[in-house]
Amino acid sequence: MAQESHLGQRLIWLSPGALAIGLLLLLIAGAVGGLISQAPALDFPAALADPSLRRITLFTLWQAALSTLLSVGLAIPVARALARRRRFWGRTWLLRIFSLSLVMPTIVAILGVVAVHGRHGWVNQALEVVGLTGGNYLYGLNGILIAHVFFNMPLASRILLQALEAIPPENWRLARQLGMGPWAVFRWIDWPVMRQAIPSAAGLIFMLCFTSFAVVLTLGGGPRSTTLEVAIYQSLRLEFDLGKAVILAGLQVALCLLFALCLLRAGKAVAMEKTEQRYFPRPDSQAWPSRLLDGIAIAAAVTIVVVPLLAVVVSAVNDKALTVLADPRLWQATAQSLTIAFSAGGLALLLGGGILATSRALQFRLGWSGVAPVLEVAGSLILVVPPFVMATGLFVLLRGFTDVFAIGFYLVILVNALMALPFVLRILGGTVLRHGEQSERLCQSLGITGWQRWRLIDWPVLRRPCGLALAIGATLSLGDLSVIALFGTQDFTTLPLLIYQLMGSYRMAEAAVTAGFLAVLCLCLFVLLERLFAGRDRTGRQRPEL
Repeated sequence: MAQESHLGQRLIWLSPGALAIGLLLLLIAGAVGGLISQAPALDFPAALADPSLRRITLFTLWQAALSTLLSVGLAIPVARALARRRRFWGRTWLLRIFSLSLVMPTIVAILGVVAVHGRHGWVNQALEVVGLTGGNYLYGLNGILIAHVFFNMPLASRILLQALEAIPPENWRLARQLGMGPWAVFRWIDWPVMRQAIPSAAGLIFMLCFTSFAVVLTLGGGPRSTTLEVAIYQSLRLEFDLGKAVILAGLQVALCLLFALCLLRAGKAVAMEKTEQRYFPRPDSQAWPSRLLDGIAIAAAVTIVVVPLLAVVVSAVNDKALTVLADPRLWQATAQSLTIAFSAGGLALLLGGGILATSRALQFRLGWSGVAPVLEVAGSLILVVPPFVMATGLFVLLRGFTDVFAIGFYLVILVNALMALPFVLRILGGTVLRHGEQSERLCQSLGITGWQRWRLIDWPVLRRPCGLALAIGATLSLGDLSVIALFGTQDFTTLPLLIYQLMGSYRMAEAAVTAGFLAVLCLCLFVLLERLFAGRDRTGRQRPEL
């Protein structure tokens, strides 16, 4: 009986993660199986020898490499400037705006980029004042690079800044005693730390740019600037050439798998010894060349990131605002967008929580510490299959059994939840395992299990990370365009798809109003979910951040 009871407890501990991973693998296998089902009828050697396929693949790699190089290259001086200027006015707000790029809908940011760099944008208007002409430089490779730098330079800056801020303060005391100048500080202190963080940051950004969809779809400007992701969309929705779509999707999955393997091997954390952590100012922060270079770097960051966001706000205030707000299509798209956002965010949180609960049980109850990290990595397998490829595989698999567009609503929720799952795992993972290490033995000795443990021990610690994970998952789903672009119909439209349709019909004023509305909605949703889960202490005040 004791053995049966022990076996039952093991099954209970393992079942949440097993069900979540099982669902994930089932959907990935279904999507890949849908693609493979078309393989017997395809002539892969002839398709791979097609010059257009080689051109699309090479352009996809080229724009991703250039975007990564520009993003990381600009992030290096920006991160150093933020590390050296710890007390300049606006630093906190600039870092918050950098974080905002993570949850900002892609299509909204694109509207801001167009408002600044478009044919009648702010840059061309400023040039016309002094008698110059900037021309139509936005669309094509230039526009793709501008938008990718807008999204990814803040991400790279935050990663590098985190690495710089982990440098023990005693290093700066030693550098001052040795009389190190700005170049010596960069060479012997800053660069060794950043060099360890750059490979992983660059690999992540490269994959994000390689699988970029909305940016290339709206700013690509024509066939010469088509990537694999956009070519899959065109093959399905415009040409309905399933064979071509399957070949493109298979090639993209193979390349993404190769990049993911390289990313796992890229960069290792720098080992830092424990110190007293007493504050010492950097010796290179007061030199006038450092001040000048930091000012230029911060001004460039503001121009790249803040100005397009400001343009979104300014462009949204126009004479079409009341017309757009009175349009029933806006509110129908809003209702469908919010339903998808809450459903996908909640499902992602449920799946991530199940995986982490099983991981914690494996590590601290059963002592299988080597299996727990594998389980969490398995939860991030979806990164290898881009969202549009996943949607394409499910489309091909299910079209022989049912009307795919009739169940498109549920497929959009499912794919968006899977895409948000890696973010949930990264936000909750550290807190769940750290809390398990601190409380597992105590809970076992006191016999606190099940609902009582969750209510009394786990939830007070995990509620704020859960709120952040749900907020990010819901906001990412609210602003997604890639999946809805495939399954959207006249009766099933979200706000990002509505903005894209307005842009496609050159109704830019109405698109700007809708984009501003979506941006405000995303911010409100993010803040609401974060504060709702933060809770209040016994005095009624908002709980402090953990």
